[in-house]
Formats: sequence, structure tokens, C-alpha cells
Amino acid sequence: MTTPQPILRVEGIHKTLGDQLVLNDVSLTVNRGEVKILIGPSGSGKSTLLQCLNFLHHPDQGRIWLDGREFKATSRRELCAFRQQVGMIFQDFNLFDHLTALGNVQIALIKVKGMAKAKATHRAKEELARVGLADKMDLYPAQLSGGQKQRVSMARALAMDPKVLLLDEPTSALDPELIGEVLAVIRFLASAGMTMIMATHQIAFSATMAHEFLFMEKGRIVERGSPVHLLAPGATSRTMAFCAKINELSGDLGMAERRCASSSSALADKPQGGHGTT
Repeated sequence: MTTPQPILRVEGIHKTLGDQLVLNDVSLTVNRGEVKILIGPSGSGKSTLLQCLNFLHHPDQGRIWLDGREFKATSRRELCAFRQQVGMIFQDFNLFDHLTALGNVQIALIKVKGMAKAKATHRAKEELARVGLADKMDLYPAQLSGGQKQRVSMARALAMDPKVLLLDEPTSALDPELIGEVLAVIRFLASAGMTMIMATHQIAFSATMAHEFLFMEKGRIVERGSPVHLLAPGATSRTMAFCAKINELSGDLGMAERRCASSSSALADKPQGGHGTT
């Protein structure tokens, strides 16, 4: 049996925004290749936790280790190096409107990694092809759908070769018919061994690939476990009660889940670049 290899470890994270304690003693460990899913009601601290893991918010207390090394964000250089290894996918894409899809992926490779333009262009094309956008490279964000914009942002993060990918409600800003294409890329990355922590309300989709659900409420992880255990028939978990309410209100994924399955098959059939996703 393979021994788990912790890639990201967090202990005792606290964060106050204004006069509100948003994170209260949060700890977790993510092993290489695992997918952890953050779920819970709005305002429970999911997005703030992800932002603290990427140091977009600096924790007030707590410790963070990446690949066995504690990180303290003592300099801008260290912070930049850390963020290259811990990629972030936002709800609202954060693309440069004046750059094409290719340019949005290419720019960080040149400006941050110092890569030569020709090499950066080749790598950016590889990543856009990996997320199914080989034919959209020369289009600007205004010419792309919401799902395509999110896939460009994913290609941009993947081009930095992150050890961990953080996803903050990556489908929440999308029209329902566009959700499936983004979920298909996430499922493909999970199957390829990408380590991910994702906040989402897409419960049925997440349960098919998650190693662990982390249920957050009032700034704390109040329940954790495998989807099989927490969502078992007859389970009385807080997670089950929350998921049942989501299903009641929205029918969960429905058509988006079916589109994801068909899109995942299409992605798997595409030729990929030679680099890994560890």
C-alpha cells in the first residue's frame, strides 16, 4: 500500500475581517493527488480559507507547510514563488481584457517565470489545448463564453506547474448550460492526479472524485469524511442534511452532470502535452 505523501498542511488558521472571526482554528492536510471539497452554507469561510492558503489574505494565526517546508511569507520573492506552486482559480476569471486567450496564459510565463517568448507561446498553446480551447487561442475575453473564460483561467494556472490547485466556486458565475464544460476539465485534472482543494455546491459531481468532503460552518470545519460515508443511505451527517436541501432546491447537477460526462470523454481523447500534473 502506498504511503500518503502530504503536499499541503495547515494548522490552526484564524482570520478576522473587520470585527468578524471568519476562520476559527482551521486545520487540514492534503496528500499528493488528493481532491478535497469544501462545502457548507454561504459565509461559512470557504473562500476566505482558500484565499489564506494562497496568501491573498494573510492568516492572523496559524502555520502552513508546502511539500514539507513551512512558509511564512516574509518577502515578496518568497510569496511569488509560493503562489507559483499553489495556483488559484477564481469565480470571476480575472482575465486581461486586452490580451487574447493565448496572451493571458503566456504573460505569466514570461513575466513571472522569465521564460523566452517562443517557449512560453508553445507552453501556453499546450495548456489551452489541454482544456479544449485549441481553436480559441486568438480570441479576446469579450469573444468567449463564460465557460471558455474559466477554462482560459485554468490553463493559465496550470501553465505555472502548480503542486496544488485551489478552486473557489469555479462554476458559480456561469450560465447553467456552460457549467458542464468546466466540470469536465476539473474531472479530467483529477483523473490525471492534480492535487486540488475546491469550494463548490456541485455536490453530485464532487462526490464522484473527492477523497474527502470538508463541511464548514461559522468559520470551522465541523465535519469531514469520504463522500461514501457522509452521503451513505440513512446517514445523519450535517453534510447529508445540507446536500439534501441543495437537491430539493436545485435538483443538483442534472443536465450539467450529463454534459460533464460526455465532455470528459472528449477531453480524454485529445492528445496532451508531455508534462505531468503533480
